[in-house]
Amino acid sequence: MTTDYSKKQEERDQPNTVQIGKLNHLEIVKEVDFGLYLEGGEEFGEILLPRRYMPKTFAIGDRLSVFLYCDSEDRLIATTEKPLAMVGDFAALKVVSVNSFGAFLDWGLSKDLFLPRGEQTRELKAGSNCVVRVFRDDTGRIAASTKLDRFLNQTPPNYHPGLAVFLLIVHQTDLGYTAIINKSHLGMLFKDEVFEPLKPGMQKTGFIKKVREDGKIDLSLYKLGYEKVGDILDLVMDQLKAEGGFLPLTDKTSPEVIYKRFGISKKVYKKAIGSLYKQRLVVIEDKGIRLT
Repeated sequence: MTTDYSKKQEERDQPNTVQIGKLNHLEIVKEVDFGLYLEGGEEFGEILLPRRYMPKTFAIGDRLSVFLYCDSEDRLIATTEKPLAMVGDFAALKVVSVNSFGAFLDWGLSKDLFLPRGEQTRELKAGSNCVVRVFRDDTGRIAASTKLDRFLNQTPPNYHPGLAVFLLIVHQTDLGYTAIINKSHLGMLFKDEVFEPLKPGMQKTGFIKKVREDGKIDLSLYKLGYEKVGDILDLVMDQLKAEGGFLPLTDKTSPEVIYKRFGISKKVYKKAIGSLYKQRLVVIEDKGIRLT
């Protein structure tokens, strides 16, 4: 069994690599009236953790999990507050204020995150949300950017149709919604294939629909082909039974109505009904479908 002493010894033996804009596990070296000093190594020396962030109990030599950033006077400061995003992350953050130099974003810390005007792709308003990449600029300061392309992988992706992926919704366009795929590539959800409200910052499970020759990626929120059909057959049957064996849904029913009832696209719904029809479980009438 590992004792508390041995755990502390293991922590002390770990290399003390300090990263600005990340969570670090730093050793307490001394207490002063205005806070604690943490060991920052040869490069950073002693790093202040202000008193308002101090834990209730501690001992010299303990390691604390802290986030490192620069204050308004560019001094390196530690905090036990946890940011909504760290350097290297994509995230949807709320705009707190806007001025001629840029915008300030709420990222969960007492000091707002700066989004320079030169890193903006569109005009921002206080109270709105925007998807940004958190990075360190040429001076080493932590900043945000909405110019996401330069932070994404530009090499051809090794994706295949039907692959389930993690999506971060970025922005609505005339075509649909752009989304970051697996924190790596950018893809498109076309508006005529989206049947639910989407907003920047939403996280969704999606599927690769197609990788084009030019490297652009088409996405879907639904499984492709009969994989999805198989998932909803029971759902349609349960709905039919609950409605007395009849559903007033036809080829002319709007995609929005079908999505509201089943949470799927009209195309997928029609495939499911076709499968039930072939199994002779339903009959298709002029005004809807009926259990046999």
